[in-house]
Amino acid sequence: MVQNIPVPDIGDFKDVEVIEVIARPGDQINKNDTIITIESDKSSVEIPSPLGGKIKDLKVKIGDKVSEGNIIATIEIDKVPTGIKEIKKETSEDKAELNENLNIKEPFRQVKKVFAEPDSKDDIDPIETNEWIDSLNSVIENDGGSRASFLLNKVINQAYKSGLVLPDTRTTPYINTIPPEAEVKSPGDQNIEKRIRAYIRWNAAAMVVKANKKSSELGGHIGTFASAATLYDVGMNHFWRAKNNQFGGDLIYFQGHSAPGMYARSFLEGKISEKQLNGFRQEVSEGGLSSYPHPWLMPNYWQFPTVSMGLGPIMAIYQARFTKYLINRGLIKDEGRKIWVFLGDGEMDEPESLGAIGLAAREKLDNLIFVVNCNLQRLDGPVRGNGKIIQELEGSFRGAGWNVIKVIWGSYWDQLLAKDKSGLLIKRMNECVDGEYQAFKAKGGAYVREKFFGKYPELKELVSSMTDKDIWKLNRGGHDPHKVYAAYHSAMLNTGSPTVIIAKTVKGYGMGKSGESINTTHQQKKLDEEDLLYYRDRFNVPLTDKQVKNIEFYKPDENSEEMKYLKKQRIKLGGFIPERSSFAKSIKAPPEDIFENFMKSTGEKEMSTTMALVRMLTNLLRDKNVAPRLVPIIPDEARTFGMEGFFRKIGIYAHEGQKYEPEDSEQLSSYREDKSGQVLEEGINESGAMCSWIAAGTAYTNHDIEMIPIYIFYSMFGFQRVGDLAWAAGDSQTRGFLIGATAGRTTLAGEGLQHQDGHSQLMAANIPNCVSYDPTFAYEMAVILRDGIERMHEKKEKIFYYITAMNENYSHPAKPKNADEGIIKGMYLFEENNNKGKIKVQLLGSGTILREIIAAAKILSKEYGVDSDVWSVTSFNELRKDGMETERWNLLNPEVKNKKSYVEKCLEKRDGPIIAASDYMRSFSDQLRPYIKKPFYSFGTDGYGRSDTRKNLRKFFEVDKEHIVAYTLSALANEQLVGSDKAEKAIKKYKIDKNKVFPTKL
Repeated sequence: MVQNIPVPDIGDFKDVEVIEVIARPGDQINKNDTIITIESDKSSVEIPSPLGGKIKDLKVKIGDKVSEGNIIATIEIDKVPTGIKEIKKETSEDKAELNENLNIKEPFRQVKKVFAEPDSKDDIDPIETNEWIDSLNSVIENDGGSRASFLLNKVINQAYKSGLVLPDTRTTPYINTIPPEAEVKSPGDQNIEKRIRAYIRWNAAAMVVKANKKSSELGGHIGTFASAATLYDVGMNHFWRAKNNQFGGDLIYFQGHSAPGMYARSFLEGKISEKQLNGFRQEVSEGGLSSYPHPWLMPNYWQFPTVSMGLGPIMAIYQARFTKYLINRGLIKDEGRKIWVFLGDGEMDEPESLGAIGLAAREKLDNLIFVVNCNLQRLDGPVRGNGKIIQELEGSFRGAGWNVIKVIWGSYWDQLLAKDKSGLLIKRMNECVDGEYQAFKAKGGAYVREKFFGKYPELKELVSSMTDKDIWKLNRGGHDPHKVYAAYHSAMLNTGSPTVIIAKTVKGYGMGKSGESINTTHQQKKLDEEDLLYYRDRFNVPLTDKQVKNIEFYKPDENSEEMKYLKKQRIKLGGFIPERSSFAKSIKAPPEDIFENFMKSTGEKEMSTTMALVRMLTNLLRDKNVAPRLVPIIPDEARTFGMEGFFRKIGIYAHEGQKYEPEDSEQLSSYREDKSGQVLEEGINESGAMCSWIAAGTAYTNHDIEMIPIYIFYSMFGFQRVGDLAWAAGDSQTRGFLIGATAGRTTLAGEGLQHQDGHSQLMAANIPNCVSYDPTFAYEMAVILRDGIERMHEKKEKIFYYITAMNENYSHPAKPKNADEGIIKGMYLFEENNNKGKIKVQLLGSGTILREIIAAAKILSKEYGVDSDVWSVTSFNELRKDGMETERWNLLNPEVKNKKSYVEKCLEKRDGPIIAASDYMRSFSDQLRPYIKKPFYSFGTDGYGRSDTRKNLRKFFEVDKEHIVAYTLSALANEQLVGSDKAEKAIKKYKIDKNKVFPTKL
């Protein structure tokens, strides 16, 4: 049977041009296979077949204009697809009938509503209160906790209906979440583990002290790991599974300041030598250890850069989400891997630390476990001296929907809490603020007896049989391996939500008077002989006084029970961590002709480089090698960038699929969410989108699968907004594309000061492994895009690409012959204007301002007899890199003939001064000045942007063709190649105001 295929609902667009015809008569196609591609001035969209069958006839060709309802093809099908039955809408009568059948009645009598009446502070009827509590206890004992929770929820709902003010239930009492009777006991040998922990503590401290004996410039941190040692030790011995040929491995984001502890453990494991420990923070010589986790500096060891406060938590959340993305797309197996993230309580004040916890709960990231080390101190003093950081964090995480496990008190408190029948001890725990808790651990047992227990006679009596030393031993939960093990075990079993473990510790634990729980602990990096002896004795490290004085490291004999135990535990967990490796297979770059259409002139047809890029991505989605690995990332601007066609074609990732019918479901580009969707639509969230890009761009090492992330954003909201994350991406050796769309100070036009980007390319230049381009034409974009895929994803170079794209529509010429090499290296000869004039100039331009350069060249030739060579500079940044390397080589090799930089080779045989212009600050093109042995003049868009037309903005910033003509003539006059009168006439002709204030001051 033959059926017509019409153009579906394409929104408000009419008479849209056909730019590609994919199907051919006789082709056997499946449902949703593309037939044609159409393109408006905003975007290009593929039109799929609604049916499977054989194409009988095509009714359109390239260049035709089509609208909704136009027939584009006919198709032969075997049978008419069955229609979808109409779904009857539920009416109020239906609901009433259903309620009657189910015998649902109003179960409660109605009461008069009261609003905003505060709760009573006094118990006016203790007998009634006890009856309520006894009733609750009876339900718990007879029917279980689930029934009790159900009843409480019913009561709470009724209270809301009655208008009552309910207490804030986001926080729980200041005690451990897991009661002693519910704790799962550790299977480990606690005595051996305690000794191992002591050796690691000693070696970590010794490493920092020894480094600072060499030079106080080296710095380092002892206090953070001292507080967190148990938190790491329990994980290393029992929970964290390494990557091997049978398992993908858990991912651990180590807290940056705890790095010495990780090195110290690796030393015992044999992964790091004593020579390397002696090279802590001395990395210029081979074998030194980086100050913090830096994959760029230790590429086989560290996985994640975490020490820039706040970046670890947000990157980890999106790493966990991307792991789910890969699983739901069927690209990796679900092995139950976990992402563990270690943080400090002070770090949680960074907006990035808590900024994405709502997403983690919304996405049900039960593969994510935060461990917040609450040692109550930041660099200068208490985190919350007048409050409780643990309670504050509990409220934030519980309110967001996380599973919260508090580990506040160690096992020595269990008996006291059991004896406290009145609840007075918990009351006292709730009363004290963190400033007091810090002092309790700084001032000894007698102080605690007087200031903590002494407030209430009953509490003082509770500890009357305890010595001051006993009171001092009352430990905090984060230092108790039993409590930590129980918390980790519970977190591993939790499903349906992320978990945060909030552990209370002491900063500088074990450091005594030199740094235990005092405000200067964070800066402590030097311990004198007395301090070191105290530290040795505190943890029973088997070193002689002489060895302590010499600050020797301690490593037990290989056959000792400690070493055997240490390695046995790690072998059971699959191997040693941290470790960074990759077994990902390369992605073969697409064939060279994949972008063939973009090498031709568009004639009168106009489009932006952004639209050209989107069309290229559409082509890549047809390549069987590349398509599954593409990860388009968009921060809520798909329609701005003309990418809405991707919604239906590859879907938007949503972990629960799509539970609703979108209002535009009948349209071709409807908003389609799918559990296996490919697009990461991040909303108005550049930081989150950047973290998704980093997660995808490092999947080759963290998940052993090569992905090609392409994150497209308003260029102004890229490096300027998330520069720290971009730096971390470089450190992580992320591979992928950043696309700064709507780029250029004068190109975005009406959006104004906050949106107009004139410096992102310069910011990109700061990152050593960022390769950046500012192309003008579609063929340049195509050459760069394919080269990037080949270099990053086939050859696996440790680089990422930043490419700026414009939203300005114009026609694109055909690619000049032999231009590819120059496009990649940074510049090529676009055209020569030789009208046999006696004077010549070299005109360099990039991005949209190249078009002003081209127009200026024609004016110079036609009206002033000045010939020119026009150069398209695709990357001032890459030319600068080449220039710097060449200059350095020449300075280091004075005895041999100098090499020439690429830009020098291009221009050495060309006559005339250099005029360079871009839509960026002058310093962008100025980067070439040191490497050009000719007079050089640069022009750009220095200053704040503002709203107006592109023409007016370019005139304001003095980068339009008229200013370029006038400035070129003036430059030629400076070089005594033309008379100054020519420049003066041009200035008057183009009404250029000599007295106008420089744009940076306006």
